[in-house]
Amino acid sequence: MTIREVSEQFGISQDTLRYYEREGMIPAVPRTAGGIRNYRDEDLRWVELALCLRSAGLPVEVISQYVQLSRQGDATIRERLALLTAQREVLLAQQRQTSAAIGRLEQKISVYESALNTGVLNWKKEEN
Repeated sequence: MTIREVSEQFGISQDTLRYYEREGMIPAVPRTAGGIRNYRDEDLRWVELALCLRSAGLPVEVISQYVQLSRQGDATIRERLALLTAQREVLLAQQRQTSAAIGRLEQKISVYESALNTGVLNWKKEEN
């Protein structure tokens, strides 16, 4: 597949794909004799993983490190496991913070919805 086709398939720009490759977030994509990137199924799986990890908030450096370790083979399984486990803990901590914030917002929304429905703002609930 060409970079344009991959860009359209994943809904990202060609510049983003080039950036991912340049930063090591995906392995180098093989090229045709004319120098055109020629994405294979394996390359598409790397792009999909990079997008998943980025959408989860993992830093570029962590994704690049994971790719480097993965390309080194089975000898790095323990390191890859540690890297992904550490990132999972970061994401779980963020998830707990987000859940707490959502709970707080829901409480405030409830107070204001009640005020609109009753015409009375419960100041004790609103202050918190």
